[in-house]
Amino acid sequence: MATIKHLSSKNSNYAAAESYLTFQHNEYTGLPILDEKGRPKLRDSYLLDTLECGESSFAMACLIANRKYGKNGGREDVKTHHYIISFDPKDAVENDLTMERAQALGLQFCKENFPGHPAIVCTHPDGHNSAGNIHVHIVIGSLRVRTVERQPFMDKPCDWEAGKKHRCTSAMLRHLRVAVMEMCEQADLNQINLLEAQGDHVSEREYWAQRRGQRRLDHANAKLAAEGQQPTQTVYQTELDKLRKQIYAVLNKTTTFEEFSALLMQEHGIAVKESRGRLSYCPPGRTKFITAKKLSKKLEKEQVLTALSQNIQLATAIQPASEQKPDKIRKLVDIQANVAAGKGIGYERWAKKFNLKRWSQTLCLLQEKKLLSEDALHQRIAELQTQHDDALAVVKDLDARMVSLKELRGHLVVYRQYKPLAQKLQTVRNPAKFKEQHRAELAVYEAACAYFKANGLRTLPDLKKLDAEYQTLSSEKNGFYTRYKKAQIELRELRTAQQNVEAFFRKEERSHAVPQQEVK
Repeated sequence: MATIKHLSSKNSNYAAAESYLTFQHNEYTGLPILDEKGRPKLRDSYLLDTLECGESSFAMACLIANRKYGKNGGREDVKTHHYIISFDPKDAVENDLTMERAQALGLQFCKENFPGHPAIVCTHPDGHNSAGNIHVHIVIGSLRVRTVERQPFMDKPCDWEAGKKHRCTSAMLRHLRVAVMEMCEQADLNQINLLEAQGDHVSEREYWAQRRGQRRLDHANAKLAAEGQQPTQTVYQTELDKLRKQIYAVLNKTTTFEEFSALLMQEHGIAVKESRGRLSYCPPGRTKFITAKKLSKKLEKEQVLTALSQNIQLATAIQPASEQKPDKIRKLVDIQANVAAGKGIGYERWAKKFNLKRWSQTLCLLQEKKLLSEDALHQRIAELQTQHDDALAVVKDLDARMVSLKELRGHLVVYRQYKPLAQKLQTVRNPAKFKEQHRAELAVYEAACAYFKANGLRTLPDLKKLDAEYQTLSSEKNGFYTRYKKAQIELRELRTAQQNVEAFFRKEERSHAVPQQEVK
């Protein structure tokens, strides 16, 4: 699933771009990493080429263009644009993606979409998160050095004339996303629909805030571990991430929008408002609302209402779980070990009462289940383990089939929606112009066709049948999941009871062993 990201820079030091791509830098401070002699350390592996620079370096080509056209002299002028194309880590294994192949794709992408701009194309084998994703950096000078042939995605003369600056508009970004999707389709690489938001939206600023916060937390936890203390938190959460999880928690247990908004305010102090068909959220301590688009695709109005309607359907299954539950069986406390570790007399008195209650609960459970012998208890635990594993395997299998059906349904909807456009393309007078006007829609349509071909689907299924099959699988999954949870709860109780029985008899053995040693 290749993605594309854009960054702009006002740094007048054009050589810094090439330095960043070729030398190692601290990912938190941005400063170069030096060796023992104080010189910058080269990256372990990279491929680098330049375009539209002639015999000059990238920095010199940009400076010559600035002087020739008298531009980029102000501090607030954008000097360079930085595009990053990140490929799916699985492409290296499944689709034979190498650095050389990625570099060739990046060069071709740069020639087609940024003609006339001095450019650096550099491929790295891995990213900041060490996920193993090959990615291509394309850094272009903001000023075009020559007039180029007008392309369909160019709207104004400044998009192809020499001496004009590159415009990274929303239309341009949309065109580039479609171009990345087409590139991956032609190269048989994994790809998602970049025109539609996927899951949580994490901005560049939030990403680095999380990385820096996790780094500080790791240092603090290392100090606690050195002092023999147990860390209370191991994963750092940004404020936006906390907000998402709080909203998700409330969304999963409400059935109406009124209940959803009221419970958000009651439990977390989060206000919700709807404006022009869009939802916004305001956590406590803020006065400005945050749009759902900046948080997650799942928190937009349509997805929220869909989740609430699904909760209504599951309300009958959730309702019995809200009934009063008996106290859980808990493990006995090792009083002697804790007293030896320094616990006082008050703790010993409390622990004796605690163990007495838990032992009575254990005996009641074993009598209720008619498991008063060790063999019967072991046999029942083995039976429950088998039921637990079998039900879990079925749940995972059904879940995988549901995911496959959902993916098929998505492609089928797109195919039927844009099939008339594809048919109209065959009859219009100017196919090239029509194709450029509907480039994004046709790209998604062709991706759906490629999916059908890859899965050997010559006859497309009916949507109603797919929905009915999905509902059947969902009900089957809920049934097996109930069996799985029931077996899991009983298995956990019986294992705890088994440990309590073993701990009780070990205590009895120790109490009988002490007088014998005194007689000797």
